[in-house]
Amino acid sequence: MACKSETQTDVAATVHTPEFLNGLKSSNLPNHEIKLKVGIPIMLLRNIDHSSGLCNGRGTRLIITQLGKRVIEAKVITSSNAGQKVFIPRMNLSPSDHKIPIKFNRRQFPILVSYAMTINKSQGQSLSNVSLLLRKPVFSYGQLYTALSRITTRQGFKILIFNEA
Repeated sequence: MACKSETQTDVAATVHTPEFLNGLKSSNLPNHEIKLKVGIPIMLLRNIDHSSGLCNGRGTRLIITQLGKRVIEAKVITSSNAGQKVFIPRMNLSPSDHKIPIKFNRRQFPILVSYAMTINKSQGQSLSNVSLLLRKPVFSYGQLYTALSRITTRQGFKILIFNEA
């Protein structure tokens, strides 16, 4: 819903309909509608409980074990808390993208479906299987090192280099 302001008029209310607001996309905000089911891997977009390792910056990944209307039960699959059962509540989220000229909130789960992740999100994790898709050259040597150092065995590593030449 659009945030109330002193300058909001009836014209603004007709332009910023729920359908319009639901269609807005921002990099730090989940889409208005996401399809979830038990067993799907997810990643957190917000810090929920730092002491339990439920943080956005650590690339915490989880598997959904049960779905509710107001809470999701999930099992942590990365970090030192792997195997721990956690609960993810719906939260009020607002975009911080400065390209969006209006302020609004969405009450939703702070998660994204995560079958894959960026090299930066994988920092600090040890993974038994890593597949690396390089559509363009790696930005820097440090990024390639980060990607390669996540893997625990050679047998679990695959790389695909996409070259249009």
